[in-house]
Amino acid sequence: MFFMTETTISQATYDALVAELHELTTTGRIEIANAIESARALGDLSENGDYHAAKDAQGKMEARVRQLQALLENAVVVSDENSSADSVRPGLIVALRYEDDDDIGEYFLGSIEERRSGVEVVSPTSPLGQALVGAKSGDWVEYRAPGGVLKVEVVSIRRA
Repeated sequence: MFFMTETTISQATYDALVAELHELTTTGRIEIANAIESARALGDLSENGDYHAAKDAQGKMEARVRQLQALLENAVVVSDENSSADSVRPGLIVALRYEDDDDIGEYFLGSIEERRSGVEVVSPTSPLGQALVGAKSGDWVEYRAPGGVLKVEVVSIRRA
């Protein structure tokens, strides 16, 4: 058994994950069962590629079902429709500049389930995420990385 921490997600992402879970546990399971039954009808299971492929797909689907169930059980739904983006918190995009580097990178602070095109995701529970929460534009924060302590400037904060 593994422990899953809280995951902060938007209402739209929560709804999408609930819909995905419903699809997998209804239609998905029926389709996989039908594929396994069809492959079984082909004969010898020891050398039946269709059967093994269907069983593999079933295993992957059930793993995703368990992942979604755990994620939704520990989800904290946040709404930032009426809130400002004056300090870093989950659900926002943060532009960062590392010390001694002129490049600015944008990062979404939240769950990988909410990834956005062109923006890397940083978990709020990661060392960088923990250091960023509560910071404001212009603040410098430090966090411990495998290569040592890194220092980043919060250049800007915006809604996703």
